[in-house]
Amino acid sequence: MKKILAIILSLVLVIGLFAACGNTGTETTTAAPDSESETESDTTEAAADVDYSNVKVGLICLHDENSTYDNNFIMALKEVKENLGLSDDQVLIKTNIGEDDSCLTTAEELVDEGCNIIFADSFGHETYMLQAAQENPDVQFCHATGTHAHTANVPNFHNAFASIYEGRYLAGVAAGMKVQEMIDNGDITAEDAKIGYVGAFPYAEVKSGYSSFFLGVRSIVKEATMEVVYTNSWFDIALEREAALKLINDGCVLISQHADSEGAPKACEEKGVPNVSYNINTASIGPNTALISSRINWAPYYKLGIDSVAKGTSFDADWTGTIATGSVELLEVNEKVAAEGTDAKLAEVKAALEAGTLHVYDISTFTVDGKTVESYLADVDDDGTFTGETEAVSDGYFHESEYRSAPYFDLLIDGITEV
Repeated sequence: MKKILAIILSLVLVIGLFAACGNTGTETTTAAPDSESETESDTTEAAADVDYSNVKVGLICLHDENSTYDNNFIMALKEVKENLGLSDDQVLIKTNIGEDDSCLTTAEELVDEGCNIIFADSFGHETYMLQAAQENPDVQFCHATGTHAHTANVPNFHNAFASIYEGRYLAGVAAGMKVQEMIDNGDITAEDAKIGYVGAFPYAEVKSGYSSFFLGVRSIVKEATMEVVYTNSWFDIALEREAALKLINDGCVLISQHADSEGAPKACEEKGVPNVSYNINTASIGPNTALISSRINWAPYYKLGIDSVAKGTSFDADWTGTIATGSVELLEVNEKVAAEGTDAKLAEVKAALEAGTLHVYDISTFTVDGKTVESYLADVDDDGTFTGETEAVSDGYFHESEYRSAPYFDLLIDGITEV
């Protein structure tokens, strides 16, 4: 990894991807990820001060390691397992668990196998994880990307997410610099600066992600526009490839994505179109087009939960990881593709985000239907219905992931078209 990018986002660990599937598979962890991280020394040092002998960890994954989303969860847990010195039989990973009753059954099996903290990685697992928590009050249940924990008042049920919109914004800055380079080189005109985005579902998580990415691009190229195509799937290689090709055929000069398979990056490599991926470094499959990737690093959250169980202490019902916690990362810039000066620009922007002098959703940088958004009553309730109880705009910006960890920015800002 380039030294300057190591300064940019500190850590490089893990994360992966969504989808849908069935059969139950189990594996015990055996190896740490191959990337280095500043948290590694921290967790190793902490392991000497905490007795983890009575901790047993379960992980429920929607897919398996072939999904980059799930693989990042898996690899993060393996890294923490190695750093904390947990034995193989202290970590159980269940793969290909659907967003249905099989999740509850799997959670119950993990409890029966002695797990006292259980993580699940997909949005649709939440109902079943909450039920399992209510039925097993002595076991901690931690669910990624959910919305219920901050109001459910179930002491052993937790939600977690990260301010990945900041990582996507940074990736958008890198993309904007690439588009500006294309304009400066005469490859395209400013009027041709249309980028494409392969979305999964039209949920706030996806909209927050593509909006922050777009604003990152716009911070460099004011004329940029973006077209979004939804696959209505968390993981479908063929659909993601098809969506990318449609966007390219529609004139998009750079493609990014929420969906996490290799479908879009491979299509971009075939067509010679720069690509910004999510959760995975695609330079090996797109050496001439892969630019950068953002991802959530789940290792800090795993450690938080495991430490709490080992020490017998409580931890937050609703937790948001940040750049400062090592939970939001960029993968290495592909210097073969990136515009000159990208590393330095990313360092500058990251520093401003950390200092609070820059906010991704600064209301002066975007409009909706031609108007500045001066007030927005966000839905941050636990039932998924709009009640308009939370004012999300104050101090000149939209406060994403501050009133609950899961994203709730779902505005369609000017310059973006969903097709």
